[in-house]
Amino acid sequence: MWHCLGMSRLYLSADIRRAETIATVIGLAARCDPAEITTGQIAVAMGVSQGALFRHFPDKQSIWTAALDWTCSELQRRFDDVLDLPPLARLEAMLAAHIGFIMENPGVPRILWGELQRTGETPAKAIVRQLMAKYRARVAGELSAAHAARQIAGDADLEAATVMFLALVQGLVMQALAIDDFSALPAMSERQFALFCRSLEAVK
Repeated sequence: MWHCLGMSRLYLSADIRRAETIATVIGLAARCDPAEITTGQIAVAMGVSQGALFRHFPDKQSIWTAALDWTCSELQRRFDDVLDLPPLARLEAMLAAHIGFIMENPGVPRILWGELQRTGETPAKAIVRQLMAKYRARVAGELSAAHAARQIAGDADLEAATVMFLALVQGLVMQALAIDDFSALPAMSERQFALFCRSLEAVK
């Protein structure tokens, strides 16, 4: 994520201002209830006026939408970085990349869960659903590739395995949120993935 280093704040471009706003919101969400974060708090944390903030975002919801758009793009970028591995190794690397992203940006899952709990439709909620659908499709694709490569049992239930993998990730993140401690995520995700592979009689 971009950080302002050694540049006059008077000459920051719109793109840089937007990136800084996204980073600020995610940072605040790591410490505060996202639903209670105000545009005033965001502006104070950035050292700008609310008027300056509204020159780049018309309202609070548009800031949340931008933060979730960035989340989607950043996760996809990290997943794309592991494409040259065998299927199961790709899936394991995806899990590691996802856990690494969450540890760097613990405010993101707080925003995600917060949006999913909102009643009615919002642009941010639609992005969350889109992210989850893309993630599910990607996991299903990797499991199908692993099945074709005979890395997992021939009679493995790939649909159930996809749900199991997603539940693995979501469960780990939810438990970390519940105790407000993400430090155990890398080691526990490795152990969980090993169990996941054994359930599919996987051969790496």
